[in-house]
Amino acid sequence: MNPYELSRRKFIGSACAAVGATGLLSALAQLRMIGAVAADASSSSNGYKALVCLFLYGGNDSNNLLIPYDNSDYASYAAQRTALAIPQSTLLPISPKTTDGRSWALHPSMPELQSLFGAGNLAILANAGSLVQPVTLAQYNSGNAALLPPQLFSHADQQVQWQSSIPDQPFQSGWGGRMADIVNAINTNPKVSMSISVAGENSFQIGQTVSQFAVNPSGAVVLSNTTGGSVNPVRYTAEQNILTQQDVNLFQAAFGGVTNSAIGAANTLNTVLNGATTLKTVFPNTSLGNQLKMIAKMISTAPQLGLNRQIFFASLGGWDLHAGELPAHAALLQQLSQGLNAFNSATVELGVANQVTTFTASDFSRTFNTNGDGSDHGWGSHHLIMGGAVQGTQIYGTVPTLVIGGPNDTGRGRWIPTTSVDEYAATLATWFGVSATNLPIVLPNIGRFATSNLGFLG
Repeated sequence: MNPYELSRRKFIGSACAAVGATGLLSALAQLRMIGAVAADASSSSNGYKALVCLFLYGGNDSNNLLIPYDNSDYASYAAQRTALAIPQSTLLPISPKTTDGRSWALHPSMPELQSLFGAGNLAILANAGSLVQPVTLAQYNSGNAALLPPQLFSHADQQVQWQSSIPDQPFQSGWGGRMADIVNAINTNPKVSMSISVAGENSFQIGQTVSQFAVNPSGAVVLSNTTGGSVNPVRYTAEQNILTQQDVNLFQAAFGGVTNSAIGAANTLNTVLNGATTLKTVFPNTSLGNQLKMIAKMISTAPQLGLNRQIFFASLGGWDLHAGELPAHAALLQQLSQGLNAFNSATVELGVANQVTTFTASDFSRTFNTNGDGSDHGWGSHHLIMGGAVQGTQIYGTVPTLVIGGPNDTGRGRWIPTTSVDEYAATLATWFGVSATNLPIVLPNIGRFATSNLGFLG
């Protein structure tokens, strides 16, 4: 059976189940995807690709990730950032292929990323953020709430909006989940989900048909006594009998089926991971390093798992630095730089550097001015894109005018985004295999913005 036909039958089966479980509208929404899946499956090659979303929870102060370097702009930066200004002599200069007339440098905790940027394997996307539509400062000041994402500067709301990319509607699914629904048919005979989280449950990977599957740095999480081994085999057999029995109640039947499927997938995945070749790349023993090490290991086993497409979710928290920012932020950026550098080396070792793209996301950036020795919630922020397919040594988008009270400032240096999450996500989705026709399924608001391809992926 070809991959499309297999996927079509799965869609129809899940849609029929949804009629009883979640209603006719959910079923119709799933059935409408069948044509989209067929189109993208038939137009995409079967070559392997993976996207890795790295979410920086709490709001990374990207004003200290990318810093003005020439004397005049640095002096203006230092005067406005005051206690949060990084000494000019410690900065790591970068040389983008094209320039906006300003010189730039990275935080001193990021020498590995400075090297990757110079080597062409890293790009920076400037001033991206959650938007309903393009908005000017005058429109922002007009007070028309319909023009703006709701609950700006709220952690919980902006995290969900970044991960859904539909800020003007109640949350239903994430753009990673919708993307997985579209491209899952490219996977020939998947033994586990193509959507893997090494950082727990998230909104980004919630879809209609492809479920996110959680693992930890040691492998898939299993329920006690569900491995089928020598530990309490009587209990294991009893659990399997309960979960697989025929049940008239739809909820009980669905629960049993999902649980039993998860147990089987966990056992399959752990068996495959146990047989994986040990990587020579040394990862830092940090929260992020261990997550990325597991992702690299899972990428190495993709052929055994029947996966030509994978979407991963990792995260690093602690960025909500209202006080004591300088030392804490430096430590986080060091962990980010070292972890990404090791992961890049691992993809090179595995021979898949051109097929794996890693990108950052975060709630928002932070205020350009300080509240003492910290910063408060901002809006537009800078992000990193890494991989062999990345058109690196470049800053994409537009770095705002870094002046409090300037044309991009809604107050205190909360920059209005000049690039939307939709445009960022559309560029990644296109590289991943989503056709232009089906981009509006993944990103319903993409037509409101200037472009669906920012050019940072070849």
